[in-house]
Amino acid sequence: MPPFTDTHAHLDFPDFAADLDAVVERAAAAGVHRIISIGTTLESSRRAVALAERFPGVHAVVGWHPCHVAEAPDDVRPGLRELAGHPKVVAIGECGLDHYRLPSAEAGKPAADAEACKARQQVVFRQQLELAAAAGLNVVVHQRAAFAETLALLEPFRSRVRGVFHCFTGSPDEVVPGVA
Repeated sequence: MPPFTDTHAHLDFPDFAADLDAVVERAAAAGVHRIISIGTTLESSRRAVALAERFPGVHAVVGWHPCHVAEAPDDVRPGLRELAGHPKVVAIGECGLDHYRLPSAEAGKPAADAEACKARQQVVFRQQLELAAAAGLNVVVHQRAAFAETLALLEPFRSRVRGVFHCFTGSPDEVVPGVA
């Protein structure tokens, strides 16, 4: 069997804490020789790097998930830049835009909260794209219910950053125009 890579795992999540060694061993036994552990906050990214140091087949992605931008500092680049230089960090992310889960979706929250969250997600996403371009790293993009906005933010980086869409809720025509 050819070796496989799990390109998106959250090994630092509590779900795996009790038997993490066994999880990694079972993956290897099943032919998964490389696991990319994805950060969602600065602390989660630190844990992803620590796991990459601990397990030979694990690599890390460091970044701020769009659903966690309310917790992010004004500038996420300094903290992530420090981690991005680690030899087992392979990308920046999970970053992007998520307009599906916004504060206004909660009962009683004003629409202005949603607009503020969208604006904050754009700032944090742009900062991570800048960091990826400067560091020569790929990005792991989380996009939900914000395809056009995501493409618009990616456009200035199209010649400097490559990546993968991890979360995508668009149509087939959005993926490949004219195919649907």
